[in-house]
Amino acid sequence: MTERKNIYFASDVHLGLPDYNKSLKREKLFVQWLDEIKDDAKEIILLGDIFDFWFEYKRAIPRGFSRFLGKLCEITDSGIPVHFFIGNHDMWIFDYLPQETGIILHKKPITKEYSGKKFFLAHGDGLGPGDRTYKMLKRIFASRLSQWLFARFHPNLGIWIANSWSTHSRYSRETRPFEGEDKEWLILYSKDLLKKENFDFMVYGHRHYPLDLKLTETSRYINLGDWLGHFTYAVFDGNDMMLKKYVDKTNK
Repeated sequence: MTERKNIYFASDVHLGLPDYNKSLKREKLFVQWLDEIKDDAKEIILLGDIFDFWFEYKRAIPRGFSRFLGKLCEITDSGIPVHFFIGNHDMWIFDYLPQETGIILHKKPITKEYSGKKFFLAHGDGLGPGDRTYKMLKRIFASRLSQWLFARFHPNLGIWIANSWSTHSRYSRETRPFEGEDKEWLILYSKDLLKKENFDFMVYGHRHYPLDLKLTETSRYINLGDWLGHFTYAVFDGNDMMLKKYVDKTNK
């Protein structure tokens, strides 16, 4: 039996984007990756924006994603913890997904320790300097009043509005090219945090730019990239953290 020792990290799959067929192809690939890692995974950490949009009405959820949701259930039923961070695109996850799939839901950054190594984990939206407009919008979207008002829309209308907004906002600072450490808000945030507390690894999603950067002699910043164009993930084997690109071995 394979020893379960690896911690796997992925983010920003944006299931649902840009259309059904392209999303389905990406969903199948992501499920294939989950199926490949489940035999040696000690834990799996999904760091936000797995869905391009998600809202749990009291009696309805967005249609689709059955392969991914089924694989989540299979993995958690086998006893492997799956940590699921909300991102800026799927922040309206409430109780359905945790109850139905067994995920451990996180709405804020957390710290974890694996094999004596200290991790800071966050999706990354709204952290660091700048982006005041988004930070204001996030507070509005996260409010119970906004959620209650949105729930008053018929699901057909509400999901259409949300998908239209999501597609419109895709081409933003999340997908811009790397412009240097001094212009990367998450790197600036990480450096500031390290002045107060040391972390071996600071792992984020959100940025869509895969990056493994040494911040100090003992601390590394890792951005997981995405599954839209990069198909990248990270794995911690108990000693070291590696940023990798998933290669579909069945499609040669």
